[in-house]
Amino acid sequence: MVKINLVCVGRVKEKYFAEGISEYAKRLKRFCEFNVLEVDEENAAGLTAAEIIEREGKNIMPKLRGAVFAFAIEGKKYSSAAFSDKIKKLMGGGAGEITFVIGGSYGLSDEIKRNADGLISFSDMTFPHTLFRLMCVEQIYRAFCIIHNTPYHK
Repeated sequence: MVKINLVCVGRVKEKYFAEGISEYAKRLKRFCEFNVLEVDEENAAGLTAAEIIEREGKNIMPKLRGAVFAFAIEGKKYSSAAFSDKIKKLMGGGAGEITFVIGGSYGLSDEIKRNADGLISFSDMTFPHTLFRLMCVEQIYRAFCIIHNTPYHK
């Protein structure tokens, strides 16, 4: 069974987002081993945005495993079906572990982007991080439903 990791900066504070993420994580268990790996959000006073990005990047690096895809606004946009196909091809190509990365409020370090096997963008819009985390987990679940031809994806 493939292992899917979602590396995220920060914690989910809102109960309604946490419940939604938990529900999709529970549903994913029939298709994969799904893990959310959180790293601390840097908020030390006096740091520049660039310094925050670099510190968060250093915390993310040890969590990168298998095929790595980072979410970045400049990344490639996929339809749900194309995203599903990407995951299916990775699994068919022998990827036993896939890691997706959501950066902090200032984005991801260049080091993370360079070490990723690809960059993915959901939209040119900006979303709150907890909402984006929920959207990401839902799209991973949708991708597995497409792969396994379940009726969830319409």
